[in-house]
Amino acid sequence: MNTTVTTRKFLTVGNMTRIAMLTALACLLDLIPGIPIVGFYKLDFSLLPVMLGNFSMGPIAGAIILALKCLIGWAHSTTMGIGKLADFIMGLALIIPAGLIYARNKTRKTALIGMLIGTLCMVVIGVFANKFILIPFYAQMMPMEKILAMCGADSEWKLLLIATAPFNLLKGVVLSLITGIIYKPLSPLLHGKIR
Repeated sequence: MNTTVTTRKFLTVGNMTRIAMLTALACLLDLIPGIPIVGFYKLDFSLLPVMLGNFSMGPIAGAIILALKCLIGWAHSTTMGIGKLADFIMGLALIIPAGLIYARNKTRKTALIGMLIGTLCMVVIGVFANKFILIPFYAQMMPMEKILAMCGADSEWKLLLIATAPFNLLKGVVLSLITGIIYKPLSPLLHGKIR
């Protein structure tokens, strides 16, 4: 009974509308070419609407927005979907801790702590996801030597430590800073309190 009530509270017309709007915005931002950082790693801002939905409606809404963004983005993927899989894994690593921590006590401090922990999770999970899932997929499309050369590395672990980890740290920090700046002014809109 309690689960049914919680589900009804979550699946309101207002929440579904906000999820759809944030998904559309995330998809539009996903179409903008990212800023090249190192090798094939590019900084894009399509996770911002995901973060906004995550904080305003909770981690389930954030995960739904992220999943829809990645599924829709699969249609224009230039990496046979591997980039979208990476985006989904790293996005979940960032939003789940941030959303869960913020949901327990909705203050600016807990939001910052949540985003810091989410960023650290994104760095750690990014290294292991690249090592065991993503780079082996990329290696089926191009030789490992070419992948390493793109990032100026001479071994897979060096690639993970000089490119993957710093990139995810930078991305997490940038997204967290922007989210921290824009969330409060957008909060009334994100909670449907604009008249």
